[in-house]
Amino acid sequence: MENINELKPWINQYEAGVPDEISGEMYNSLVEMLKTAMDKYQDLVAFECMGGKITYGQLDTLSDQFAAYLQANGLKRGDRVALQMPNVLQYPIALIGVLKAGMVVVNTNPLYTAREMEHQFNDANVSAILIVENFAHNLQKIMHKVPSLKLVMVTGLGDMLGALKGPLVNFVVKRVKKMVPPFHLPNAIPFKKVMKEAQKLKFSPVEMGRDDIAFLQYTGGTTGVAKGAKLLHRNLLANAEQHIHWMRNLLEERTEVVVTALPLYHIFALTVNFMTFFQYGCKNVLITNPRDMKAFLGEWKKHEVTIFTAVNTLFNGMMSQPQFDELSFKRLKLSIGGGMAIQDHVAEKWKAKTGVVLREGYGLTECSPVVSCQPFHDNTRLGSIGIPFPSTNLRIVGENDEVLPFGEKGELCVKGPQVMGGYWNNDTETAKVFVDGYLRTGDIAYIAEDGFVYLVDRKKEMINVSGFNVFPNEIESVIASHPKVLEVGVCGVPDDKSTEAPKAFIVKKDESLTEDEIAAYCKENLTAYKRPRQFAFRKELPKSSVGKIMRRLLK
Repeated sequence: MENINELKPWINQYEAGVPDEISGEMYNSLVEMLKTAMDKYQDLVAFECMGGKITYGQLDTLSDQFAAYLQANGLKRGDRVALQMPNVLQYPIALIGVLKAGMVVVNTNPLYTAREMEHQFNDANVSAILIVENFAHNLQKIMHKVPSLKLVMVTGLGDMLGALKGPLVNFVVKRVKKMVPPFHLPNAIPFKKVMKEAQKLKFSPVEMGRDDIAFLQYTGGTTGVAKGAKLLHRNLLANAEQHIHWMRNLLEERTEVVVTALPLYHIFALTVNFMTFFQYGCKNVLITNPRDMKAFLGEWKKHEVTIFTAVNTLFNGMMSQPQFDELSFKRLKLSIGGGMAIQDHVAEKWKAKTGVVLREGYGLTECSPVVSCQPFHDNTRLGSIGIPFPSTNLRIVGENDEVLPFGEKGELCVKGPQVMGGYWNNDTETAKVFVDGYLRTGDIAYIAEDGFVYLVDRKKEMINVSGFNVFPNEIESVIASHPKVLEVGVCGVPDDKSTEAPKAFIVKKDESLTEDEIAAYCKENLTAYKRPRQFAFRKELPKSSVGKIMRRLLK
């Protein structure tokens, strides 16, 4: 079962016209790919957010300026730059600027706690950061613990919205909604000042190769310890090219409008919504806060949307809103779900309400991310993650890494040009996740005889919260550090809103410990989606003969 694409004639027929090998060599770097699009579509709107707009040509100029600023402040080729923002216009400017300067983007969830930021920034050895001011107070807490961080730039949500609207948005966010906790970063430079000074600087182009690192995309992988997946330029180039061939004859240049509610710092939106659709000259409508469902759907109403990607919980949440039925779907041609399993009833409801099939894809950070997707000529297999992308090989392996036949369940393993170059500074963990050149996904799956792939379960105890991987080890480590906790075990339990949610089982060291106390401790040290929704106090926890807590028995 080396390559599912070679096993079924109708799959080969579907792939007619696809190159024999997709290897990420269409361009020499992501910069060349992005520059080609910016030259080609100069006058078209590339990104729109909260009414502000940037054309492809303006994005080219502004990203040159940001790159020049980084260079002028002593950063060099290969340095790591953290970007910690939601979906705002500053993000594509900074991201392309970092890549143009020959540097590495370290995408960082803006909701990370200070502890999580400290680990990631030290592990990546970041030299600079652009952070939205709403979360700068967390950076203040750890600045003295991140010695490599020399350049700090801070931005407000409205900084790219114009001379009138921008200051108004920043005032409302800071003074009216009070969404910006006080912070003190005396050496931080405001983004607007960065861009003003950058206009006087000259950018020196940097030659990049396909095997250079483009992104350090942090993930727990299959072990739970946060690691930086080294995504090379060729990995993203290959996955974008795979997408283009997968969607051939479906999208048109210069006409598509994509709504991006998923955060661009997440690998799904980064590769699909940004890198892929950028090459079509799409207008990308950025949603800064999709949790504000009323505002999100109100933004949708302003556009004739043709493409929408999301996770199951967002599709479901949208359809539960009364104003959803007021939206127009007359131009919608493509809906893709990923990040987590699409539930059958959600897919069926979406098709009934919009008239468009909700396609499910599968991927993981280490694969840049997409591995497989439901083909567009087939509408009959709800629950399947489709067939593998061109030039992507799949295996199902057993407990002894033996290759299993069709229909048998085992661990899904992947080989293809989109697979990462390994984990950053972690050869030991890299070696653990590869077998015979195939990446272990940590997912249990089977492949039907028609070549369609079906996920069954997680290989270990990883918890999937709205498409984000949450690892019990990390939560247990935080809770165990509380002075009143003796032992703790964490597992995932079903949750109507997020598919799964963490539940913590705790043995007290001090009987005065309360649920409110431990919940507050988790709030201080864990991002919201990682925090346990439920707590249970126990006299003891089930253990194996060697003393390991047996999480499967906690369920």
